Amino acid sequence: MSGSKVECDSFSVRNDAPVADKAGTIGDNTGAHEDSVGKTGEGPNNTSVPSDLSTRARHEESQGHGSVVATHYNTLEERGLAERCKSRIFYLRNFNNWIKSMMINEYLSKSWQGKPRGAPMRVLDMCCGKGGDLLKWRRGNITHLVCADIAEVSVEQCQVRYNDLQNRSKNERGFAPVFTAEFISADCTKVRLRERYKDPSMELDLVSCQFSFHYCFESLPQAENMVRNAAECLRPGGYFIGTIPDAYEIMNRQQNTGGTFGNEIYKVEFQCDMKPPLPLFGAKYNFHLEGVVDCPEFLVHFPTLVKLAEKYGLQLIAKEHFGDYYQKVKEEGRSLLGKMQALETYPPFHEAPLLGHVPDDYEHVQQYMQKSTGHRKVGTLSKSEWEAASLYLVFAFQKDKTWRRAEERSECGDRREATKKQVSEDVSDSSVSKHLISADPTVGGDGENL
Repeated sequence: MSGSKVECDSFSVRNDAPVADKAGTIGDNTGAHEDSVGKTGEGPNNTSVPSDLSTRARHEESQGHGSVVATHYNTLEERGLAERCKSRIFYLRNFNNWIKSMMINEYLSKSWQGKPRGAPMRVLDMCCGKGGDLLKWRRGNITHLVCADIAEVSVEQCQVRYNDLQNRSKNERGFAPVFTAEFISADCTKVRLRERYKDPSMELDLVSCQFSFHYCFESLPQAENMVRNAAECLRPGGYFIGTIPDAYEIMNRQQNTGGTFGNEIYKVEFQCDMKPPLPLFGAKYNFHLEGVVDCPEFLVHFPTLVKLAEKYGLQLIAKEHFGDYYQKVKEEGRSLLGKMQALETYPPFHEAPLLGHVPDDYEHVQQYMQKSTGHRKVGTLSKSEWEAASLYLVFAFQKDKTWRRAEERSECGDRREATKKQVSEDVSDSSVSKHLISADPTVGGDGENL
């Protein structure tokens, strides 16, 4: 998306409204449904943009909102495919799930590059929910999966799905065995996951956190813990990927409306003082998405996320809005768009009703078809759905290939100090002391830091 910026006291926001036709008009859209149960909309939004880590952080004295979030997802009813097809956000959920699929495919492929044949592929699905991405991990031929989530019931349902996947695979020919898995019920913003792993020394190739990372921005300690969970077991060169709402887009819409905003399928209602400067942490709002989410969330300041990530050896390599990412990968993912029913067919087949009811929900696709030739039916999202989808962005970090774990750096430092001590003990007269700079293992012969 391109657009001007609105400058405020201590933060700036993008000033470009969502464009519905970026949801795509790419031709006929038919095909079977695939793995549509993701955590679409499970995460909402980030935001304010005070400029540095010194800006005030809001630390609530209570135990936080983790229990509220866990209760919400523990009580969220599991619906079958038939019921999901009736949902007003059926295509939105599928579209968001397609975005996840494309991201996971992209970074699993990158993770496999350079690996010797038969090497393991280990993944952490942080905030895994009910296991909506299990089939994606199966298709990616990973060897081991760690599933972690704050909602105990969701983790149990994830494990049941995994067991079903294992049982079905026994009757499938031509497929490799299902990956091994372990399941952790824990608040990823407060618990050090490494201590819960069956093998704490395990190295991960990929960490994925989809539509959930925003919960950690309740406080600085929680955000730091979440980033550490993503980074500390990630091998050098490994990837941390995710999806979160865009702070600039949320603030832009809030400023344009003066408060609560949304449409028939989603609503964002702020529950914090919106006068600048907004806090980096604890900026709370309530996010409602039709039939999927209705609980408090926290705005994520992306520059702060980047700084925290760098602290743990993660470097930002990609950040794109859903619309931009769609444009980039739509040709590669055209077939999957159809299989996952990620776009609604317009006009519908056999005079079936459209999901959108707002008068201008399909105005963008009508204009597109008037200008184009050769398209009797196209795939798109309704304007209402696109307004929700365009809140989000994808991100990817890569672990610095020279990064070492803290304990490894500590051990290295201890060895270095021991060497320096030994050198000092071996030197007893001033005539030799003047040459210590070249013998000190922490510096080069010319005195510059290595």
